[in-house]
Amino acid sequence: MTQTQKILVTGATGTVGRQVVAELLDRGHAVRALTRDAARAALPAAVEVVQGDLTDPEGLVPALEGVTGIHLITFGGAFFAPLETGPRILELARAAGVRRVTVLHGGGPSLLEDAVRADDGVDWTVLMPVEFMANALEWADGIVASDVVREPFVSRLSAMVHEGDIGAVAAVALTEEGHAGQEYVITGPELLTVGDKVAAIAAARGRDIALVELTEEQAVAQWRAAGHSEDVIGFLLEAYGNTPEVGRTVLDTVEKVTGRPALTFGRWVAEHVAAFTKGR
Repeated sequence: MTQTQKILVTGATGTVGRQVVAELLDRGHAVRALTRDAARAALPAAVEVVQGDLTDPEGLVPALEGVTGIHLITFGGAFFAPLETGPRILELARAAGVRRVTVLHGGGPSLLEDAVRADDGVDWTVLMPVEFMANALEWADGIVASDVVREPFVSRLSAMVHEGDIGAVAAVALTEEGHAGQEYVITGPELLTVGDKVAAIAAARGRDIALVELTEEQAVAQWRAAGHSEDVIGFLLEAYGNTPEVGRTVLDTVEKVTGRPALTFGRWVAEHVAAFTKGR
């Protein structure tokens, strides 16, 4: 049995961070969670919540005391800007005795991830998940209000991943040997079209959902109305209209690392069906 360790989780209140926390707790480890607003963290009672920001490395010194591993994200501050403090964070982590580091890949190059990869003083693992199943929550308001999903490129394929699987891979890499220097692309167990996803949600809620395919122009107008920046809109057009092979290829990373199969979208929907139901 793996010896109990104390792990610092940054971004602990985020979609993935909460899953890393949950998996570590389930595996019997102690968790210290870093958040910019400790009063609103709403994490399990067993978690030691500390306030801090990755943009202020010196303020992390107390949070690093006594931990054996740290889960890092690549952005920080109130506006979630890419971190420029990676080298200093790693320097402080090594000085505190941190042995293992996981980094959640942010979708592109980052100074923090580059610093981690270049650091031979810690055992690092980079986590590279494809599309999150939680992205389906963007449809919740339209489904609740009018039983409809409006999306472009509805035949696109995705190997979307349950956030719990990202958390599970991170927890193993942070507490067990054999994952140093690895870059793990993390996917779900199946390829899904938009129609497949909508059908799964409809079945779980027991009520039909209409799928309306938008043109690119209509999709851009919808995204702008939702407040997305032009950079984000450009990313979405490319990711959805020309999904890279890595995003539509099923891999067995989750099973290899954790010893269990990756979780299905049907499982995710069952866990979140209330979000798609009137009167939620």
